[in-house]
Amino acid sequence: MMIGLTKKGFLVAALALLVASAARGQEAPSAAPAVALAAMPYSGARNVPELSGGPAYLLAGGLEDRLRAEGVTLSPTRAVGLSAEDEKEYGEWHRMGLANGHLAEIVAANRRGGAIAVGLLANCTSVIGMLGGLQHSGPDEVPQSVALVFIDAHGDFNVPETTLSGMLGGMPVAVSAGMALQRLRRESGLDPAVPTDHIVMGAVRDLDPLEREALERSDVQHLTTEDLRHPDAVRRQIERLARTSDVIYVHVDMDVLDPAEVPGHPLTVPGGPTSADLAAALETMFRNPKVAALGIASTPWGERDPDGVSRRAAYTLIDGALRGVRARTGGR
Repeated sequence: MMIGLTKKGFLVAALALLVASAARGQEAPSAAPAVALAAMPYSGARNVPELSGGPAYLLAGGLEDRLRAEGVTLSPTRAVGLSAEDEKEYGEWHRMGLANGHLAEIVAANRRGGAIAVGLLANCTSVIGMLGGLQHSGPDEVPQSVALVFIDAHGDFNVPETTLSGMLGGMPVAVSAGMALQRLRRESGLDPAVPTDHIVMGAVRDLDPLEREALERSDVQHLTTEDLRHPDAVRRQIERLARTSDVIYVHVDMDVLDPAEVPGHPLTVPGGPTSADLAAALETMFRNPKVAALGIASTPWGERDPDGVSRRAAYTLIDGALRGVRARTGGR
């Protein structure tokens, strides 16, 4: 802010700065990214509390102020909640579908308003609602063709017949692909299902035996942890998805990271990228204008993150995606 200048003086000074920048061969700053945060606390898990504190924990660390300080145009944050009628319903998976449906409504409205949607998610079951929102975010009633980049230590490609754990959180990619739990998928706003050739998995390295067989029979493609460190490998997959889909969603489960950055996460697996590595990959992905939303799931919170290391890692990932959005007008 230039204090003491009249409006005319400010415009003259701004023009002079632009001219000087051009003379040095530099580009003018790109427009500030428009971002809308959505907090989704519902987990759909059985025999545990229905609501996770992870999304609120990310917000409580000053995420909104951090984004504004970086020049982001930030819409009011919206939190998913069940309606009074929804609250009469029972069944964890059913209630999760209802909550996902509300998440989808928020994401669709955010995209129609021109904002990058950033989901702060209890766990990966919200993949279905994020995809549902993007699918129905177009200018008319015709569903958009959606694609998914799923970055997780686990494939989440089980169905009830193959799961060893019984966790719904180990099934959402298979559900999104129409392989099981059709009612949950439709309640989440995702209809039709996502073809498996519209899915790319990143740094997945812990699969159940039957889950691995299902993936090998599918058209899902993969980026290894090492691939994520190479922009050309990342770019090729994003450009492939962009050729066959209208909109791309990038989802990150925090257990994908090097365990040192998520020490309180119960499902870590060795061999993951650092948050800096993954942030660089996200920057490459979000340079493509069809990449429209980011989800950050299962961030350790409270006593599981006493030093805030996991929260800082999540912020690093969001920063990387927004660097990519800023770079869209400036080429590669």
